[in-house]
Amino acid sequence: MNQYEPVIGLEVHVELNTKSKMFSGSSADYFSKEPNSCTDPTNLGLPGSLPYINEQAIEDCMKIGLALNCQIADVSRFERKNYFYPDLPKGYQISQYRWPLCKNGWLEVEDKDGNVTKIRINRVHQEEDTGKLTHTDGQTLIDFNRSSVPLVEIVSEPDFHDSSQVRDYAKKLQQIFRYLGVSNADMERGDMRLEANVSVRKIGETELPNYRIELKNINSFRFMVAAIEYEIKRQIEALEKGEKLTQETRGWNENKKETFLQRSKEEAHDYRYFPDPDLPEIRMEESRVKSLESGMPELPEAKVKRFISDYGISKANAQILVDSKELANYFEKTVEDGKDIGVSPTDIANYIINRKVNIDEVKPKQVVEEIANRKVGVVEDEGEIEKVVDEVLMENEKSVDDYKNGKTNAIQSLIGGVMRKTGGKVNIETVRRVLQEKLES
Repeated sequence: MNQYEPVIGLEVHVELNTKSKMFSGSSADYFSKEPNSCTDPTNLGLPGSLPYINEQAIEDCMKIGLALNCQIADVSRFERKNYFYPDLPKGYQISQYRWPLCKNGWLEVEDKDGNVTKIRINRVHQEEDTGKLTHTDGQTLIDFNRSSVPLVEIVSEPDFHDSSQVRDYAKKLQQIFRYLGVSNADMERGDMRLEANVSVRKIGETELPNYRIELKNINSFRFMVAAIEYEIKRQIEALEKGEKLTQETRGWNENKKETFLQRSKEEAHDYRYFPDPDLPEIRMEESRVKSLESGMPELPEAKVKRFISDYGISKANAQILVDSKELANYFEKTVEDGKDIGVSPTDIANYIINRKVNIDEVKPKQVVEEIANRKVGVVEDEGEIEKVVDEVLMENEKSVDDYKNGKTNAIQSLIGGVMRKTGGKVNIETVRRVLQEKLES
């Protein structure tokens, strides 16, 4: 295993939450609707029907591209991707291949050890979704409600070398989609879908392997990580046995915890792409791109940095608080309410996170008042805190040993011990700092 490294690229599809579909006026809000009730002649590929472009979908795609540091193309075109499958009534999908709307972007990700890597993004392009097949009781049913819903595909370069990087990338994309307001990005509903291209090569090699395995139709971050880790191990074992690996598509069987063969994978030229004759090319004026840029919201990464610098909270707490735009806004409103009575942003962050505050039910002023009341009688003297910390360290030798052996989460149980001994009347950040100093001395 140590002689090989994974080479992984990711394709992420996200459905946009526009009111109408990509190339017609029928409703794009199809979830839980009666099968085939959100369709029209254009979705169904009926003779004589003609598509027209959804302007809002184009803008939303460009917003995603801008958030991912992409160049917006001066000229973009839609093409027909030709293949035959029951969920594709026209016999082709309208997509983009040679003239994507956005290209050459990047996003920074962290692996499990906190190392940061810049992942190159080849393209962010606009296309339409397909229908949905349901296999039941020995028959296959087709629901065309999803057909032609606006779909954006984000294609990375093969820059991932660890499954934890893939997880961080996918979660950051989901956050960005939600901050931009362009999609719910709910994986259980199918709003966001992941596909990974996985291969392995000997460490030290720089050429891409001459094959790749596509992992398709995976609907959770956890399943994607498990599928990638299984596939890496399977491929290494096959290569060590002298087997030749070829291009193919595989699925993930959660019950068996293994991937399984679905089909041999076609190359791009098998789809016979050609420009769609019914749709005009898109020419993007610089003034329009500038207008979109100026209207972009503060994105998660920038918000984390600002929370750390402006409020003096830890990076870990900042990352939790910006998980959703709603939670981040709630935190800032609570900080504003706490200024007048001297409640610090750090106390507010700890309270919201540790108490798992329901932001829909608890008002910011209630949080501030509760913290202020609890601070009455709080032990602030560091000498007193050190005495309690020393007692807890002597009474919890196993947790101390665990921490020194690399299990840094063991500090949580030690903090809990101090809080119990003081009845919670102590500054948790001071306790953490004193504990770390003593454990590392």
